[in-house]
Amino acid sequence: MRAMVRGLAVVAALLGAALAASAQSAQPFAGKSVSMLIGFGPGGGYDLWGRTVARHIGKHMPGHPSVVPQNMPGAGSYVAASHIYNAAPKDGTVMGIIARGAALGPLTGAPGARFDATKFSWLGSPTSEHNVCIAFNTAAVKKADDLRGKELIMGDTGPGTGTRSYPKVLNDLLGYKFKLVGGFRSSADVFLAIERGEVEGICESLDSVINRRPDWISSGKVNVLLQGGVAPHPTLKGVPFVLDLARNAEERHVLEFLYAGQGIGRPFVAPPDLAPDRLKMLRDAFSATMKDPEFLADAKKSKLDVEAENGEHLAALIANIYATPKPIVERVGRLIK
Repeated sequence: MRAMVRGLAVVAALLGAALAASAQSAQPFAGKSVSMLIGFGPGGGYDLWGRTVARHIGKHMPGHPSVVPQNMPGAGSYVAASHIYNAAPKDGTVMGIIARGAALGPLTGAPGARFDATKFSWLGSPTSEHNVCIAFNTAAVKKADDLRGKELIMGDTGPGTGTRSYPKVLNDLLGYKFKLVGGFRSSADVFLAIERGEVEGICESLDSVINRRPDWISSGKVNVLLQGGVAPHPTLKGVPFVLDLARNAEERHVLEFLYAGQGIGRPFVAPPDLAPDRLKMLRDAFSATMKDPEFLADAKKSKLDVEAENGEHLAALIANIYATPKPIVERVGRLIK
C-alpha cells in the first residue's frame, strides 16, 4: 500500500510538472516585461508608431506581458537594429521599430549596419509610406526644378534614413542642390529647426509631416517639392513623383531601388533565429493588434493611417530588394555614404 501511495505521488508530481511546463509553454510571456526599442529619439514618427503599438500589442501576446517602449537613437536607427540583431535575447522579449531604409544598409555597405536584413524576424508594418521633400515658404526653392540652380538647406537625422539618403542621391543623379545639416536625433527636432530658420526643409514621411505640423501643407507654410513611394499619393496632385523625374532607364532603376524602403513602411522587427513558435506568436500578436478596435481608435486619435502589412510580406519584400542587380546597389551605396 505504501509503495502504491509513493507511486501515485510520483505520478502526481510528474503530471503536475508536465502541466506546469505545458502552461508555461502556452503562456511564455506571463509575468514578463517585453522591451519595444525605438531607433530614434522622442517626438518623431517612429517614436509615435512605436509607442502606439507598444500600448496594445501586449494583450495579444500569450501571458499578456507589459510592453515597455525604450528610445535607442543613433546612426539613423542602426544602433537599435544592430542591438536587436546581435545582443537582444532571442526569446521574443525584445522587439523594435527601425528605419525603413535601414534594411538597405548592409546591402550598400553603410557603416554601422551590423546585421543581415534577410535574417531579421520581420513582424510587420502598421502602414505603407509616402516620402515628401518639403521646403519652408521663405526658402528660395519653391519647386523641384528650382533645385538645379538654387541651394536648399535640409535637416538630416542620420545614415539609413530618407532624410539623408534621398537628398544625396537626388543631388548626384538629377543635379539638385540639397545641402545637408546633420546631428538631429529625430524629425521632430528638424521641424523645430525649420521654424527657427536654422534649416529650410526635410525629406520625410508624409504622415510624419501631417502629424507633427498638420497645417504646414494645407496652409502653404511649406512647398512640397516632390514625392516618392510605391505610387503617387492621391492627395498630392500636381506634385512630381520621383520616378517620373528619371531621364532614362538606368536612373529609374536607381530611384526604384532607393525608394524601395517606402514599401517597408514603419517596420517592426525581432532578433534573428527565433524559435518558430515564438516568431509565430509575435507575428500573430502584431497582426491581431492591427485589427484591434482600441488600437485603431488610438491610431486615429494620433492621426496615424493604418495600412498594415504582415511579417511574411516584409520578409518577401526584403528578399526581393536584396535581389537587385549589383551595379545598381553599388551605385546607390556610393552615393549615400
